[in-house]
Amino acid sequence: MKTKFRTGSRHIFIVAQFFLLALLIGFPSLLNAQNQRVGYIDSDFILSKIPEYEDVEKRLRELAQKWREEITEMEGEIETLRQEFEAREILFTPEVRRERQQEIDNKLRERERFINSRFGPDGEYFRQQQELLRPLHQQIDEAMKKIAERDGYDFVFDRSGDYVFFYTRRQWNLSVDVLLELGIQVEEDVLP
Repeated sequence: MKTKFRTGSRHIFIVAQFFLLALLIGFPSLLNAQNQRVGYIDSDFILSKIPEYEDVEKRLRELAQKWREEITEMEGEIETLRQEFEAREILFTPEVRRERQQEIDNKLRERERFINSRFGPDGEYFRQQQELLRPLHQQIDEAMKKIAERDGYDFVFDRSGDYVFFYTRRQWNLSVDVLLELGIQVEEDVLP
């Protein structure tokens, strides 16, 4: 019985030492964590206030409209082919019927390829958007870095990105500071 008690006491003593060691190692990092400054920006809001952004949006709308018109034209051709096929289907031989149906199917595939090449995830619209917005994003990044270094922020997150903020205090919103750094005046009461 004494042996079990000693083993148990020793086990408790080892666990207590381990806990004390972990506390001593972790305590300075807890203090350091309290001294860290965290801020956030809303890059969508900042972009909406940059005058050049309106030009980028306009160019992208015009490009998309041009492609939509081409798609509408393709759909018109497909519809005309379908109507002609349905009107004359009875007169066609099985071979001609297959050829005409194949022609319609080819036009449908061509339209889908066009849509994917323009509006798909790796499409031209996305590439153009990235290319046109890259200089604006670089300006925002540079301004944000200057503010973070100047004001001693350890972390700055973008609220518009993939991060989910369930709660944010407005006092840590650096969006207006970034706009001011970019030379753009804005009222603080319009913050998102």
